[in-house]
Amino acid sequence: MLKLASGMGRLGTESAFEVLARAKALEAKGKHIINLGIGQPDFQTPEHIVEAACKALRDGHHGYTPANGIPQVREAVAANLLKRHGVTVDPAHVVVVPGGKVTMFFAILMFGEPGAEIIYPNPGFPIYESVIKFSGATPVPLPLREVNGFSFSAEELLSLITPRTRLIIINSPANPTGGATPEAEVLKLAKGLANHPDVAVLSDEIYSEMLYGGRKHVSLLRFPELRDRVIMLDGWSKTYAMTGWRMGYAVWPAALVEHATRLAINCHSCVNAAAQYAGIAALEGPHEPLQRMVAAFAERRKLITAGLNALPGFRCAMPGGAFYAFPNVAGTGIDTRRLEAQLLDEVGVAVISGTSFGAYGEGYLRFSYAASRAEIEEALARIGAWLARRNAGA
Repeated sequence: MLKLASGMGRLGTESAFEVLARAKALEAKGKHIINLGIGQPDFQTPEHIVEAACKALRDGHHGYTPANGIPQVREAVAANLLKRHGVTVDPAHVVVVPGGKVTMFFAILMFGEPGAEIIYPNPGFPIYESVIKFSGATPVPLPLREVNGFSFSAEELLSLITPRTRLIIINSPANPTGGATPEAEVLKLAKGLANHPDVAVLSDEIYSEMLYGGRKHVSLLRFPELRDRVIMLDGWSKTYAMTGWRMGYAVWPAALVEHATRLAINCHSCVNAAAQYAGIAALEGPHEPLQRMVAAFAERRKLITAGLNALPGFRCAMPGGAFYAFPNVAGTGIDTRRLEAQLLDEVGVAVISGTSFGAYGEGYLRFSYAASRAEIEEALARIGAWLARRNAGA
């Protein structure tokens, strides 16, 4: 018998990929599946970005690059952050990595060990809790509640800090809830963190350009007093429809950037060279494709929220950002894991149980509206008809 390290038993997964695999298996058998489970835009990567990668390959960019990313892409990130957030970032503090998860992994491994505590949003992106447990640290859930629009409460977050707290993870706009934390709560958090100078913060801002209803994103990079302990995670996957390109980045505090770069060298050496040139084109090129995509998501947000609220047993808050709706389905009387399975197997609609995102996700489902209007409408019609048959039979 092979003896695995004990940490492997603590490593979780991301259920969206498991549901995707089951959906693909059903499609292979001839069943028509509407996938509202996977979290990726249904738009193609804009052509000028694709062409930049092709040109990079034609120009001979086939080899290794610096572990933290080529200077040009790090400079483009810094220029973009100045434009979007009004903050000056040293390109030397930017580390480009293959996707957003790598920054999560690095940050948690830096601070997580037995005896340490790491606060994370719940329901939240499942990799947070998974890697915290893997590191040996104790995961401390920060509840995100429907009554607050699934935004975090700064007061509650600060109350969870103990002498053992090493790292806080926040995510706004949020996966899976679509919640967007108001500026007032971010300001309260920044002010309160002054009393906890030894606690680092990982601010996951991957959906920061996907906000609706006039909301504005407030990056933690905007607080000079926190810059020596804020790790800001962002990237290209969602904003530019580049999930498969595996392009993410983080802005690291001066004291941590060398550690992050050393982890990159040990982990993946560097990011695909051609993809980095595509990343430059995305940041410096026209933003009309992004604007069109976000405008489409804004309309779909209204469509899916209204449709979910019309379903018996469903109640759905209007998402503030990202491209997820997180309806409360407790009124159906069906366990959410079972409901996830039934909607896929019997209705042909793939969604994700809220319990995949933590204990506080019980009673909820995640719907991605990064799908066409026609698919959303058909999915809602199928679910409505199925619930009507089920309720009639009851």
